[in-house]
Amino acid sequence: MPTESTATLTLMWEAKAAPGQGSALLDWARAQELSPAPFRREHFTAPGERVLVITWWEGGGDDHNAAVPELPAPPPELIARPVHRWRFTRV
Repeated sequence: MPTESTATLTLMWEAKAAPGQGSALLDWARAQELSPAPFRREHFTAPGERVLVITWWEGGGDDHNAAVPELPAPPPELIARPVHRWRFTRV
């Protein structure tokens, strides 16, 4: 885990599941491997069959375009709309 002085880039990935596909979408997201792996990764669910994945990456600083692996878009049959993605830097 990085130290307090190390810049951390955080990526949020959120998808809304197609009706009845929330569990399948969560399983799909959990099965996706990122290489290299982030130093931290968490999965969340929310009402409306939404799945959120947050990954933390050492470095990047204020460079919101830093090259780190991201989760791809799920298969179309699992989602109700395109994936939303956000990048944040710890301040």
